[in-house]
Amino acid sequence: MSETPNASRNRKDAQLDQFRVDDAGQKLTTNQGLKVSEDEFSLKIGERGPTLLEDFHFREKMTHFDHERIPERIVHARGFAAHGEFQVYDDSMKAYTKAKFLIDPSRLTPTFVRFSTVAGSRGSAETVRDARGFATKFYTEEGNYDLVGNNIPVFFIQDAIKFPDLVHALKPEPHHEMPQAASAHDTFWDFVANNQESAHMVMWAMSDRAIPRSFRMMEGFGVHTFRLINEQGQAHFVKFHWKPVLGVHSLVWDEAQKISGKDPDFHRRDLWESIETGNYPVYELGVQLLPEEDEFKFDFDILDPTKLWPEEDVPVKRIGKMTLNRNVDNVFAETEQVAFHPGHVVPGIDFSNDPLLQGRLFSYTDTQLIRLGGPNFHELPINRPVCPFFNNQRDGYGRQTINRGQVAYHKNSLAGNTPAPASEAEGGYAHYQERVEGHKIRARSESFKDHFSQAALFWNSMSPPEKQHIIDAFSFELGKVQSKSVRQQVVDMFANVNVELAAAFAANIGAQQPQPVAPIEERTKVSPALSQLNTAMLPDTRKVGVLIGGGFDGLEVQTVLHELAAAGIQAELISDKLGKAAGTGGVEMEIKHTFQTAHAVLFDALYAAGGSWTSPKAEKDAAEFLREAFMHYKTIGASGAGAELFPAAGIEGGPGVLTGGGHLTAFVPAFIEAIAKHRNWDRVLA
Repeated sequence: MSETPNASRNRKDAQLDQFRVDDAGQKLTTNQGLKVSEDEFSLKIGERGPTLLEDFHFREKMTHFDHERIPERIVHARGFAAHGEFQVYDDSMKAYTKAKFLIDPSRLTPTFVRFSTVAGSRGSAETVRDARGFATKFYTEEGNYDLVGNNIPVFFIQDAIKFPDLVHALKPEPHHEMPQAASAHDTFWDFVANNQESAHMVMWAMSDRAIPRSFRMMEGFGVHTFRLINEQGQAHFVKFHWKPVLGVHSLVWDEAQKISGKDPDFHRRDLWESIETGNYPVYELGVQLLPEEDEFKFDFDILDPTKLWPEEDVPVKRIGKMTLNRNVDNVFAETEQVAFHPGHVVPGIDFSNDPLLQGRLFSYTDTQLIRLGGPNFHELPINRPVCPFFNNQRDGYGRQTINRGQVAYHKNSLAGNTPAPASEAEGGYAHYQERVEGHKIRARSESFKDHFSQAALFWNSMSPPEKQHIIDAFSFELGKVQSKSVRQQVVDMFANVNVELAAAFAANIGAQQPQPVAPIEERTKVSPALSQLNTAMLPDTRKVGVLIGGGFDGLEVQTVLHELAAAGIQAELISDKLGKAAGTGGVEMEIKHTFQTAHAVLFDALYAAGGSWTSPKAEKDAAEFLREAFMHYKTIGASGAGAELFPAAGIEGGPGVLTGGGHLTAFVPAFIEAIAKHRNWDRVLA
């Protein structure tokens, strides 16, 4: 019998409630519950004497402080997370899987999602050029299922044995520990040039996908090929996708760099504030499905993690929706202690022979053992499944379960041979019985050796602005590389992707034009799904900065802000001073930011509301806001006297520059429509 829709979610919340503590109004105690009478002074011999070893309260407090930090993740250290819930739309997936949370639309499955950058440390900025982690833990009634993915559907390497080499090359260089959270240095690009399987992933990393506007506006991918198994034991290959309902949108590079200085917490702040204000991020879960008999029908190997399945060839079926609706209560206890593992599966989901996936099945457990202190990390509240668990594992660091009884082994007679294995009919997990034979060998399939076709597919699928951004990214990154040899190797490598691309950035980095490559077949295939210009364009949750001075037109500004709010757009007022700004008609508005505490890069669009400024500097600051937004192709609107700032900002008009001119009926809808476009790339093309 299916549970009620809220039962599973409520069970996880109730489970976490056991561990939530509100200290407000309580008396101070030690960790053993002893009430403490003094917490300002250690125990000493006399007021000026030595501290005594017997001061157990001091020792407990200091010892705990000394051990507050656990090792950060080697990769994905900089992360932020939120709770949510997932629900499948219907039971149509029964034909492909027996995983109950994917086939029963009455089930509301609690989830926990951690977003992250890959290369930087915990203290690094969030808008760096990098892949982003998108890891989801489903607390299902059959156990925890972890979909551990990225916002890019492919990866740098094909075999997990090369992962330490990749990370060593990507991380700060060991002789001087620089640069932090950046790939623009010699060792990374030396790795790329000498490990050419990375070509496809590098194209994504140099694209706008590597600098997302927010966690709420980026896709997630399972990366690997998995298997789904139905009740009849039939298997289908599958790739998993998260599709954000807000569409896929990015920053521009200059903007991303400035945000790193203005607000290094930009992405986590955006996620936190969106959830707190009820603008819950929503993602649809999509699957690409292939019958086993179609495994070899493509011109690429479906098990190769450096390859994607073009959506035009294998459509994405959207099967359910995840809503992130609750922020964490404690970042350390939840975001830092959550332990993901691609090997955490439920009946109906199995693995493929993707060699990168196979290696991850080992390494993730190994990582948690060192980070979280031992084998009992599954007992931490954030990792604990909602269903009960029973086995003969005992003891170890951090054990919370208090097992009763004398038996801790299988098989046994003293406890009736329990806990006993469950049959498949009882919900027991059974691995798919794939027939495998061959010699033990260290080698790679010939079908994995095409490194450039899909990199070319990605390039071909980009719009002109996106192509220019890729050229600019290569130019910036390789411009930071000191080795002329490495720069030239990269140029020659990417001539295999597209000669015009390689020639363009070669000219910018002082390299020779690429050498002629061996003739290759004409690469003209495109995949429109890869271009962000084909994504959803919605105004919802966009953030508009309102530049406002004293004496603004009260009725006009009220009308505009009301219409923006009705379209789901968040407007925040910016002026030269905090407090209330007084407009005509007795209208007063609360200023949230000043020109010192905010910046144009922190907003999706600007609205110049007009009014008078208290000083020439304030007017200059307002004009600078507009100039910056214009340079980043953002929509700029002005009603009434607001347009008077345009000349000082050097703005003469153009795509995405709108003025009200006293006709708000036409201005506001046009302003909202332009905001939804995200950027006005026609400024580049004009």
